[in-house]
Amino acid sequence: MARTKKVENGHTARSLSPTAPSSPDKPTGPLSIIIAPEDREVIKVNNVNVTELKNACDDAVKRYLSRPELFNQIHLHTDVRLGLGWASVFVAAGTAFYGYKVEFEKSKPVVWIGLIVYIFLTLVQSLYAYLIEGNIVYVGKRKTFSRRIVSERITLESKTISAKESSPPSYSLSISYVRSASSGKSLLAKGKTRRVEGYNAFFDEEGTMDQARFEKWVGELVEEAMEGKQS
Repeated sequence: MARTKKVENGHTARSLSPTAPSSPDKPTGPLSIIIAPEDREVIKVNNVNVTELKNACDDAVKRYLSRPELFNQIHLHTDVRLGLGWASVFVAAGTAFYGYKVEFEKSKPVVWIGLIVYIFLTLVQSLYAYLIEGNIVYVGKRKTFSRRIVSERITLESKTISAKESSPPSYSLSISYVRSASSGKSLLAKGKTRRVEGYNAFFDEEGTMDQARFEKWVGELVEEAMEGKQS
C-alpha cells in the first residue's frame, strides 16, 4: 500500500489557467488545472513491488480526474461488487444461525438452499469483476452548460505490462471518451487513446512518485481523447 504524508497543512489549492477552451462546447481539460507543488502529498511506495506501483498510479488517476473542476466519479462497479459481497455474507450468516438454532435434520433443506445461494452470489461477484469491470479503474461524468447542456463520460482502464529484457515493467492506460448534447442525440466528440510508460518514469529509486510528471502524462492523454483522437 502507498504511504502518504502531508507536505504542508491545508487544502489543495486549485486554479484555472488563463487559457479558456477554444470552443464553447469544449469543457475544461485536466491540463488547465494547476496545483501548487507545496500543496501536494508525498506518495512513496516499494518500487520493487509492481502491485504497489500500479495501485499508486490508479489512485493518482482517480484523485487527478475527480477534482471539482473536472469529473464526478461513478462508483457503480464498486457498489455492485460490494452489494454482492455483503449479500453473500448475510446469506452465510443467516444460514449458519438457522443451522445452529434448528435441529440438524430439519435444517438441512434450508442450509442447502443457503449454501447454493451463497455460492451463486460469490460466483456472480467474481464473474462481474472479471467480465464486466475488467481493468476499469475510473469512470467519470460531467455536465456543463454553454449554449446547450453538454454531457461527458470518460472511462479509464489500466494494467501492468510485464518487464522484458529490454524494458522495465510499464503502466498501460487506455481512455475512452464521449461528449454529446441533446441527451446523447448529438455526438460532439468521441475519442479513444492509449499510452504505455515505464514505472521508472514516475518513481525514483526510493519509490517517491513524481506526481506532476504523472499528471501531465495522464492529462495529455485525456485531452487527446477529448479532441476526438484515436490512438
